Order: sequence, then C-alpha cells, then structure tokens
Amino acid sequence: MDMILSKSYKEMIFWMAWIIIPFIMEIVPAIGGFFILAKKRMSIKKEDFQGKLPQITLIVPVYNSERTLMGCLESVYNSDYPSELIDVMLINNMSSDKSFEVFMESQKKFKGLSMRYMNAKQGKSKALNMALFNSEGKYIIHIDSDGKLHRDAIKNMVVRFEQNSDIHCMTGAVLTDKDYIESTKGRFLKLVRKCEFFEYAQAFLAGRNFESELDSIYTLSGAFSAFRKSTILKTQLYNSETVCEDTQITFQIRHLLNKKVYLCENSLFFVDPIDNLSKLYTQRQRWQRGEIEVSHMFLKDKMSITKGFFSNFMIRMLMYDHTFAFPRMIWYFALIFLLFMNYPFYLIAGSVIAIYLLYVLSAILFYFNILSYLKEYKEIRKYYSKKFYLALLMPMYNLVIFWIRFAGIINSIKDEGTWKTLNFSEEYKAFCDVIKADCKSVVKIIKTVRKIVNNE
Repeated sequence: MDMILSKSYKEMIFWMAWIIIPFIMEIVPAIGGFFILAKKRMSIKKEDFQGKLPQITLIVPVYNSERTLMGCLESVYNSDYPSELIDVMLINNMSSDKSFEVFMESQKKFKGLSMRYMNAKQGKSKALNMALFNSEGKYIIHIDSDGKLHRDAIKNMVVRFEQNSDIHCMTGAVLTDKDYIESTKGRFLKLVRKCEFFEYAQAFLAGRNFESELDSIYTLSGAFSAFRKSTILKTQLYNSETVCEDTQITFQIRHLLNKKVYLCENSLFFVDPIDNLSKLYTQRQRWQRGEIEVSHMFLKDKMSITKGFFSNFMIRMLMYDHTFAFPRMIWYFALIFLLFMNYPFYLIAGSVIAIYLLYVLSAILFYFNILSYLKEYKEIRKYYSKKFYLALLMPMYNLVIFWIRFAGIINSIKDEGTWKTLNFSEEYKAFCDVIKADCKSVVKIIKTVRKIVNNE
C-alpha cells in the first residue's frame, strides 16, 4: 500500500512540475483568449462612415525592391481609398538595383496617384524620419515594399481612426501571400510556408487581436502600421540604435505619450512568405535581438519579478520570452535524463503527448476564432479553412521557432546588434571552426605533455 501511495505521489509531483508551467503560461491564456475574441466578434458592428475622408501619407521604405515594388504600388492604386487623397513617399535607402526605374514606370502606369522618391544614405530609421518631416497627411501609414494591401485596407484603417478619437496608432493584420505559397516548388518548403501562413494568422487575427482588447500589444508591425501625424511627431521618432525600430516607436507611444496601441483587424496586408529556412532563421533572430535591445532601453530599471511582473505586461512578456526560456530549454533536455531516474517511459511519453495535445487544442480554438474574423474575406477564409490539419503541426513548428529565438537570445548577449545576422549555415560553420580550433589546442597540449614525459 505504501509503495502504491509513494508511486502515485511521485507521479503527481512529476505531472505538476512538468505540465503546470506551460499550462498556466500558454494553454490557459489561449482558452481565455478564445472566449474574449468570440465576444468581441459578436459585438463588432460594420463601420458605416458618412464623413469626408482626409488626406493621408503612405510611407514605403525601399531597399533593392525591384521585384516587389510594382505590385506594392499597384495595390495602393487599386485600393478603394481615393487616389487623390493619397500621397505616397518612397524612401530609398541606398538600393543597388533598378528600384528607381520601377518607380518611374509606375508613375506612367498609375496616373493620378501622387508619388515621390526620396534618397537617404543613413539607414532605414533616419530615412523614415525624413519622410515624417516631409509628410502632409492627417494620418501616416507605413507599409513594406515587399507586400500588397487588400483593397479595403487603407479605408478601413482611416475610418477606424475617424470614428475613434481616442485611437492614436494601430497595426494592421499581416498575412503571407497565399498565391505565392501555392506556387512554391518543393514539398517541404511549401509546408513550412503554409505553417508560416497559419502562424501569421494566429499572431495577428488571434494573438494581437486578443492583446488589443487587453491593451497589451508589444509591438506595432513594421510591415503595416498607422499613426495620427499629430501623435507620432510628439515622439522622439525612429531610433537608429536598434534593429527593431517598430518596437522602439511602440515603446515611445506607450511610455513617453502614455497612449494605447490597437489592432485594426479588418485591414489586411499580404507579405511574401519566407524564402528559405536560413532567411527564417535570420529574421526571427533579428526580431528577438530587437526586442531585447528596445526592452533594455525602456525597462532596464523596472525588471523585477516582485514589482513589475504583475503590474506591467511588457515585463511579463519579456521575462516569459527570455528569463523563462532557459528553464524551458532545461526541461526539454531533462526528458532524456528522466529515463535514467527511475521514471517509467509511459509517464514521460504520456506527459509529452498531453502537452502536445493541449497545444493542438489551443491552435484549434484560435482556428475557429480566425475563421469568424475572415468572414468578409471569402477567398482567404476558404484557403485558411482548408488548412485545419496544420493545427496538428503547429506545436512542432513553434518548437523550432523557440530554438531559433533562443539562439537569438544567446547571440544578442555575445554579439553587437546589426542588421547582418548570421544564417543557420554560417552559424554551423562558425560552430565547426570553434570545435576544430578547440581540438587543435587539445592535441597540441597532449603532444607537449608527451614530449615532457618522454624527455624528448
């Protein structure tokens, strides 16, 4: 009897230690988020705007955008926002391709759309600041040159501003281009791109949508974001000391101006999916580094579990992403060693399966939320609805992303910030070079010892 109780007690402790943290930190918020988003969706009313639409400025950073710039400008021209009210500013940051020729061709093709091409030679942040000082619109909208706006994206965003005087900045909903994904050659890359599409949909139409309701959006999307001009000019503008200027401007809005950050869930922007795994690796590491850099600028004196963890969502998110990343890493490796500590295989395997299924459950809940938010976008909704099976793969995909982000944490500690981030192949080569150098040192020491022992 005592042995049975001891075994049951041991298993109970195991399950509490192994599952309680991911359950509380990820599963419970996902389930809560499902109900919050469902309630929001039922309360949304179609915004019927009868007023006069204002002049806006659309800022498009350009860097070797020859391949994508025409499609981006065409999406602006074909939007349902009046062309005469849009002032497009293309800010060229030392491109070496034919981006300017594409701009000249687009001027002929999209007559009636006001476009200016400005050259900057001091980096993206200063180029954006130059555009801000030269802007004339009531609202400033930033979009990347490698993406395309949905036809009603601009109008939906401006109407949201006009009908809500307390909204000062918003991020749009960014998705990857489904047509580009379907044209992908190679089954594995195509599957990765489908997972990325699913991830973006979850991140914006579920994650940031939920965060918008709780006023806890951590960063405005650099790919598609908008501001009242009167608000953004009160900030210190874009900072060149970080690789994530979008996160930095978000922190300024919150900390310097004490304004909220919102999501405009019916303003869609489509970006190209990731080129390959190396690009995915460098992209996510750069995001991770930028998050750390900006957090250090604004939160370095507030990082305390006892003081800031419960009162500041930014500190909670930062600690979860970084401080808790190390225990999570240890837990993953601990699975191997638990077999040698008299823990039965069925217990270890059962816990892994249980956690996996809980993650799948959260993905499924968000899946149904997202379907409801895509109701007005029939083609996208139809495409997304057919990707239900990806909910089963997302825990594995997110695990890979976790390890990439963890590598970003390590690299941000030991390296200086730069837009040039080593890809996976370059990191692997650097790792091998270190191992070879270490082995050569060991061999040299052994040879020296042998000479001494043998009196050579």
